[in-house]
Amino acid sequence: MDAFMSRLAREDAVLVTVVAAQGSVPRDPGAWMAVFAGDVAGTIGGGRLEHMAIAEARRRLAGPAAGATEQRFALGPSLGQCCGGVVRLQFERVGAADAAALRQRLAPRLAPVALFGGGHVGSALVQALAPLPFALAWIDSRDEIFPPELPANVRCEHSDPVQAAVPQLAAGTSVVIMSFSHAEDLDVVAACLVRQRALGDLAFIGLIGSKTKWATFRHRLEQRGFGAAELAQVTCPIGLPGIAGKEPAVIGASVAAQLLQRRRP
Repeated sequence: MDAFMSRLAREDAVLVTVVAAQGSVPRDPGAWMAVFAGDVAGTIGGGRLEHMAIAEARRRLAGPAAGATEQRFALGPSLGQCCGGVVRLQFERVGAADAAALRQRLAPRLAPVALFGGGHVGSALVQALAPLPFALAWIDSRDEIFPPELPANVRCEHSDPVQAAVPQLAAGTSVVIMSFSHAEDLDVVAACLVRQRALGDLAFIGLIGSKTKWATFRHRLEQRGFGAAELAQVTCPIGLPGIAGKEPAVIGASVAAQLLQRRRP
């Protein structure tokens, strides 16, 4: 997005947007690409469809400025693709004056995630989530743990005690708990369950650890007054079943995939 806006300040482009789709298609409505005279930013799915859309956009770019128009593409033999669906594309010439409105219009909808823990696995998960449509709050009780350079979708927060951050999370947040301390993990899980009891607005509560760890936590949480239905809201272990390996990058990729599975379109 930033590269597109920077380029748009210097030269016009034709914005190609998927405005409607039926059947099997490469990208869903909302996908876009910006076609400049000698470059392209973004993608509508590649293949012959994108090739033809780029050619049409450059034809429009070479002519006089015109309003937005739509064109229908059937992804069948005539297009050299076998997806079988139908895509409607909008072609819209844009320039520097449109930048502010486009930034707001094209900004992806980021699902909120709160990651408790700045260790090796937490750092790997941050990297796995960096290019994905998530807004990540990275929380730890150790202020010095965070690296100086962070992906654009990551915000760091020092919280001591760490569980004090839970009431401030945005509604719909997916919570991933992997702190340096089992005691902190337990307190964060308990704070999440207290919030669920009051508001029920957390999308996911995931705890790193083994089945044995969860059995111990479950017993301690029962002693704190949480019932079976409340404890069933916690996922432990986290990550997709069937992905083996305990390396931080493997765990990070597995948890990122699990969050993608649960993300609402």
